[in-house]
Amino acid sequence: MDNKIKQNNRKTKAFSLMELLVVIVILGLLASFVLPSLTGKGEEAKRKLTCVQMKSISQALKMYKIDNSTYPSTEEGLAHLATSNYFEDKKIPKDSWGQEYIYTTLEDSFEIMSLGADKKEGGEDDILYSKCGEK
Repeated sequence: MDNKIKQNNRKTKAFSLMELLVVIVILGLLASFVLPSLTGKGEEAKRKLTCVQMKSISQALKMYKIDNSTYPSTEEGLAHLATSNYFEDKKIPKDSWGQEYIYTTLEDSFEIMSLGADKKEGGEDDILYSKCGEK
């Protein structure tokens, strides 16, 4: 009689194969809904960080213009800001993909551009400072 009670206790403490399969299927379904929403977040974060860095560079450019009545020329580039002590560490930050920013002077303004993940000019992933606030 004691053996039957012990065997019944063991059966109630374990999960059946069917219960385990149901749990695995449910977890799989949940993962299939969550994972697609997480993919692409890394690239989106890199784009946002690049815009934040561009904002910092633009502030340095504006301070330069206040001091010198003009922006650095395209030829002088952003490196001129570093040598003129407009950045604490005298280094211009690189974009999220490790590339240097492209700077051009316009008539009375400027543009800063990152080539994005493909590191080629003209792609859909190019990031312009003037467009950073639009998305």
